[in-house]
Amino acid sequence: MWIACSTLCFGRYPLEEALRRIAELGFSKAEIAIGTQGPHLTPSDIQRDPVAVAHMLRACSASPAAILLDDEEANVRVRSSQFDAVCRLAHLCAVPAITVPASKTGTPLGVEVDRLCHLSHIAGGHGIWLNVETRLGTLTESPHTAVELCKRVPDLRLTLDPSHFLCGPAQGKNMDLVYPYVRHVHLRDSGRTPAEFQVPVGLGVVEYSKILALLERYGYNRLLTIEYLDSPDLAFSIETEVRKLKYLLESMIR
Repeated sequence: MWIACSTLCFGRYPLEEALRRIAELGFSKAEIAIGTQGPHLTPSDIQRDPVAVAHMLRACSASPAAILLDDEEANVRVRSSQFDAVCRLAHLCAVPAITVPASKTGTPLGVEVDRLCHLSHIAGGHGIWLNVETRLGTLTESPHTAVELCKRVPDLRLTLDPSHFLCGPAQGKNMDLVYPYVRHVHLRDSGRTPAEFQVPVGLGVVEYSKILALLERYGYNRLLTIEYLDSPDLAFSIETEVRKLKYLLESMIR
């Protein structure tokens, strides 16, 4: 397994500065977050000139290894032309998969299957896989629904974010059934309430050793992306926690 860092960890900085800080912390790989609400690249930026964006990203010390289309519009329907451009960017950067959020909780499952089939078809045309993130407030806050989507959408897999399970309605339930379908992972430390969604490393209840053991059981050999969400009102230093979690994960996978 390899450890990466999300650009969302440094959302208060311009993208190139965020990637520089990620590299200075010792990461060689980064997940690039794209969304209409920022903080960095938007789908429109990519659509205007994916080749120029790819050139900029490849010139950074922390190379792009994953893409998160963290876009509220994706919960309804990403415009095909914009999603196609993001897939082209992934192909140019040799990024194998794009993660999108699932639709909001309560969306009919058949409607979501159709939407994800549409996106998976576009991604497959570029040789890219589609992942859907396990996320609170969306259909994938339920482990069973997340797995059902993977069964019904060709080539769809999960980006596992355990924090959303710990802080949501899946708390206390068996989440082991998702592991055979995991193709990417987002990690931070978390408590058991939405107010404790991200806490300093060691103050939460995320069982990293159990997560890694289950991933290894199913042959997972991909990225573990640290994803603390930058916010001006945080009571702790994200940079400090990113560094601590990096060292902790490295000690576990060596």
